[in-house]
Amino acid sequence: MSTGPLSIAELVAVARHGAPVRLAPQALDAIAASRRQVEALAADPEPHYGISTGFGALATTHIPPQRRAALQASLIRSHAAGTGTPVEPEVVRAMMALRLSTLATGRTGVRPETAELLADLLNSGITPVVPEFGSLGCSGDLAPLSAVALTLIGEGQVLAGAGPDTEGAAAALERAGLTPVQLAEKEGLALINGTDGMLGMLGIALHDLEKLWDIADLAAAMSVEALLGTDRVFAADLAALRPQTGQQLSAARIAALLAGSPTVASHAGPDDPRVQDAYSLRCAPAVHGAARDTAAHARAVADRELAAAIDNPVVLPDGRVESNGNFHGAPVAAVADFLAISIADVASISERRTDRMLDSARSHGLPPFLAHEVGVDSGLMIAQYTQAGMVSELKRLAVPASVDSIPSSAMQEDHVSMGWHAARKLRRAVDALTRVLAVEILTAARALDLRAPLRPGAATAAALAVVRSRVQGPGPDRHLAPEIDAVVELIKGGSLDRAAAVSPPGSAAALDTENPSSATAADQPATTGPAAPTRPAPTARPTTTEQEPR
Repeated sequence: MSTGPLSIAELVAVARHGAPVRLAPQALDAIAASRRQVEALAADPEPHYGISTGFGALATTHIPPQRRAALQASLIRSHAAGTGTPVEPEVVRAMMALRLSTLATGRTGVRPETAELLADLLNSGITPVVPEFGSLGCSGDLAPLSAVALTLIGEGQVLAGAGPDTEGAAAALERAGLTPVQLAEKEGLALINGTDGMLGMLGIALHDLEKLWDIADLAAAMSVEALLGTDRVFAADLAALRPQTGQQLSAARIAALLAGSPTVASHAGPDDPRVQDAYSLRCAPAVHGAARDTAAHARAVADRELAAAIDNPVVLPDGRVESNGNFHGAPVAAVADFLAISIADVASISERRTDRMLDSARSHGLPPFLAHEVGVDSGLMIAQYTQAGMVSELKRLAVPASVDSIPSSAMQEDHVSMGWHAARKLRRAVDALTRVLAVEILTAARALDLRAPLRPGAATAAALAVVRSRVQGPGPDRHLAPEIDAVVELIKGGSLDRAAAVSPPGSAAALDTENPSSATAADQPATTGPAAPTRPAPTARPTTTEQEPR
């Protein structure tokens, strides 16, 4: 880590995969320079906030030099006031990495040895226990970051291994050969005054959603085939009439996934009286694309926040130490809420496609609930119940947290962001969307098998083969929960999107509205499935005077 920002990919590498970190010489120089400025102000008889005063509503209280070390320790102990279930280790590691990134900017005034100990904690795999509740998302994520800072002074609890067991921080530090620090002036605030918790969760969510938008397109393509839908509505010339970037990308991807499908071609003649497919099929690019555009906006906000040096007060290059309001979590909170809304919408349209495949009145020849022996077997009936329950929960999670505010600190902190809470529910929303899409893919896979001897296209057939590597095909009722979980793991592990790879998300080839499948083989990601086929012209639907409502 130098004085510049982490990328989301780097953040995930450290938080989720344990990538080691080190402070670059440039960062250590910047940290040392700002520390000299803080020490000069600490010797000044005039009070300076966060250096020789109390905090928050106690900012007017002058603290004598001999009590300032006690002040810093008291700050951490009192602010580590969270409660509830510990948050996930990857979230804690993300917080630690982001706080270290801010310390590396040289704008916080900590000592180099304090920053280096935080890096050592990450590299030693020491993960503080951080309770879920405590942050209001203003003055940063104070309580969660204080739980992390507590470990630096050898107090509090850390995770003992991969399970839920915990141990004392002092023992974990000793075993790793690390020595706790005694915090000096300004260091307590510098360790806890940031948006790192909410930003870490936003960054991880954006990383995961990039894959899930592609999975949603794959699920929609499989459902279009299973329901004998048309690919004509995804044509590039139609998408070009509405220049929404995300919609054009999703339309191009679905069209490429359906390229050359014998199933789509099988009902393209004059015997098919339908003119339009249901909205859940026809409008999938609009819904998926809106979510992609929302994520693009959220990513722009996250990238700017990753480049920020969030602290209060901050040490400026000219030696001034100034108070500010940059710690307010509003930018992060707003986009976390926005993403939760889009996730709920993508999940909702997915559930509607699933329900259509299970309803014999609307599935165009599939057995009720895709059951093996109708009446004896229930097929995938209750899988859709599970999906519907998660969609209902996602609608509740879409209610914004950022519109709430509860004053605190004797009205000094009288407007807060609730960004931590927005990010916590975003994590739950990402997990639920993964499971909703898994149910749709499980359903579409069975429906495609039941369409035999019709065959799906190359890309969707590759995805079907991956599903069948973990889940049996149609047959009498069996325990469904493990099958849903198996598809969830295929999504999380990347097997499905690699098998059905078309042009890379966001690539020029994918956005080429004249020829959405024009990417060369060199543009394609590594895949265990077939290369993206060259997309032929969409199959024409028959002309008829029978019209459905718009």
